[in-house]
Amino acid sequence: MTRYPRDFRGHGPNPPDARWPGGAKIAVSLVLNYEEGGENNLLHGDAQSEAFLSDIAGATPWPGQRHWNMESIYDYGARAGFWRLHRLFTELDIPVTIYGVTTALARNPEQVAAMKAAGWEIASHGLKWVEHRDMTEAEERAQIAESFRLHTEVVGTPPRGWYTGRCSMNTVRLSAETHRLDWISDTYDDDLPYWREYGDHDQLVIPYTLEANDMRFATAPGYITGEQFFSYLKDSFDTLYAEGQAGRAKMFSIGLHNRLIGRPGKVAGLRRFLDYAKSHQGVWFPRRIDIADHWRKTHPHKRFERPSQMTEARFVTRFGSIFEHSPFIAERAYQLELGPAHDCAAGLHNALARMFRSATPDERLGVLRAHPDLAGKLAAAKRLTAESTAEQASAALDALTDDDRATFQTLNTAYVAKHGFPFIIAVRDHSKASILAAFHTRLANDTPTEFTTACTQVERIAELRLKDILP
Repeated sequence: MTRYPRDFRGHGPNPPDARWPGGAKIAVSLVLNYEEGGENNLLHGDAQSEAFLSDIAGATPWPGQRHWNMESIYDYGARAGFWRLHRLFTELDIPVTIYGVTTALARNPEQVAAMKAAGWEIASHGLKWVEHRDMTEAEERAQIAESFRLHTEVVGTPPRGWYTGRCSMNTVRLSAETHRLDWISDTYDDDLPYWREYGDHDQLVIPYTLEANDMRFATAPGYITGEQFFSYLKDSFDTLYAEGQAGRAKMFSIGLHNRLIGRPGKVAGLRRFLDYAKSHQGVWFPRRIDIADHWRKTHPHKRFERPSQMTEARFVTRFGSIFEHSPFIAERAYQLELGPAHDCAAGLHNALARMFRSATPDERLGVLRAHPDLAGKLAAAKRLTAESTAEQASAALDALTDDDRATFQTLNTAYVAKHGFPFIIAVRDHSKASILAAFHTRLANDTPTEFTTACTQVERIAELRLKDILP
């Protein structure tokens, strides 16, 4: 038995209505990464220079050396780029969220003061702008704790949001386990916020972006001109805005860096986009904490019993009757590679149906024979399973006239005599009249055809039963 941790389902085919404030059709979240002074540098106790996200093509770390050109590019972000962006956002009255590397914030007090004066949210971007992938859990946990401490000391309040960026497989869990964060953004897997469960803690996740992100000015393939950045942002905005007009409002995250978008030729594309977005009605420019507060109020987390997390005994008890009187189907399905994708009706139905399809012909015949006759003696004696009772009632088979009951009994007898198993049909897809019509048609079929048809109907009955109890 294995369990697969990745979640390919998310909100599923019918995501929730975001219900953004004021009926907004889109929430545009602008994020400014503040990393200048927190990057790899011998001055910061690191073993090499920085090599990530700069205008130096093909940059590599310099072990044991400072890199003057790299440092000066980062310095530009703090000295010039930040202030150009600060003027832009305050002029347009657009609040932003800062992803602040804690040690960088500590080395840039004037910029921190300007962020606070503008009412911007200052979230944590980790203690240092370095890779976390090779850190032990203990080391990463210690860095998270120190980031909380230093952030509170430098900013005056602790961070309510978190984005590490260069994270490990443990980062999201470790940051969630602090129980101190209103939101975490170390994922890129959705256009809406969602909840993750860590023990008894429900953690809100607000996904981020690496594509609607000015980092593409420093990567290949990427942007060369501000116009290219504007064009991509506009296309993304137009698509999401149209979805919002159709009642499927989403979130649009835009990632920015002082040393990249803060350059004159690049920021022109950003300004052009902001003017374009502001020309539309129903556009909300929230900080990420505003999104978190709205989502928590509008879409609070609701826990349910997840099949992939059940014990085997509980799993078989809960789903052993989905295939009529055939718990072996659930027993075998439990041994599959279940995960979040199977915590919904469609997902679990697929797992159970796989075990039904891979059963031997005799085993599948046994499943067919476990089904009751329609409006038969068991129904009259009220000895059907709860599921079968409800299903037959849905087509009014519990309220037949004497003549109707006699007709069903005659057809049942003839069908079993010819095929060797009961007539099976997903009655919730039918009326009494269409069931009788199908009865007459299928009675004339050969047995191999009917065996296949009956198996298909058994799977459909199981699907409907699961939809009654799972998302």
